[in-house]
Amino acid sequence: MPILALDQLSKSFGALKVADNVSFALEKGEALGVIGPNGAGKSTLFNLITGNIRVDSGTILFDGSDITWQPPMARCLAGIGRTFQIPQPFRKLTVFENLLVAAAFGSRRPERDVGDRCADILVETGLLSRANQPASSLGLLQRKRLELARALATDPKILLLDEIAGGLTDGECSELVETIRAIHRRGVSIIWVEHVLHALTSVVGRLVVLHFGRVIGVGDPDTIMASREVREIYLGIDV
Repeated sequence: MPILALDQLSKSFGALKVADNVSFALEKGEALGVIGPNGAGKSTLFNLITGNIRVDSGTILFDGSDITWQPPMARCLAGIGRTFQIPQPFRKLTVFENLLVAAAFGSRRPERDVGDRCADILVETGLLSRANQPASSLGLLQRKRLELARALATDPKILLLDEIAGGLTDGECSELVETIRAIHRRGVSIIWVEHVLHALTSVVGRLVVLHFGRVIGVGDPDTIMASREVREIYLGIDV
C-alpha cells in the first residue's frame, strides 16, 4: 500500500484552477520528483498535502488514514515534514535551538530524547560546527541545510523538499544531494519539487509533471524527459 495517495485533488482560487484532479501515489521508501514550469501548481500541491491549503474536492490518504481534512499540525505529528523554497528559520535562535523547537513541537519524541536526536541531525546535515551560531548569520547553503534539518527534526515518514537546490553553486548542490541521498537510504520517503534537474534526477526514481495544475505525465526520468509534450511545455522546446 502506498504511504501517500492523492485522488482527484482539486483547488481553485476564484476562476483560477491551481489543482485540477491531481492523482498519484508515493510508495513507502520511494523518492519522487515533481517538475513543471512556474505557475504549474507545484507549491500548491505541497500546501494541499500539508494542509496549509484546504482542498475543494478529492482525497488524501497518508499511511492508510484519510487526512484530507486534518489540520497542518496533525499532519506534521503524523509524519509529514517539509522544507520551504525560501528558508524560514527563527533568525534570533541558534541553529541547535531551531532544531530543538522543531523537534519539541513537531514530533512525538519524548522530551528527554529530543536533544540527542537534534545532535544527530546536526551531524547528518553537516551543521554540527554551526550549532551555536544564530540562524541569521548563515549563508544560503547553510540556511538550506538548516531548513532540511528542521524538517528532519519533526521525525518525518515523508519529506517534502521545495526547490532546496535553487540558488546553489554546482559544488554546493552536489554536497546537498549527497545529504538527501543519505536521508533517502535510511528509509525516508521523499517528494522533491525542483528546477535543478540534474540534482533531482540523480536521486528520484520517478517524475510527476504538472502543467496548469494538471498531471500530464508520470514515469521514470528518462521517459518523461524524452516526452514531446514535456519538452514543449516544460523546456520550451518547439518539437
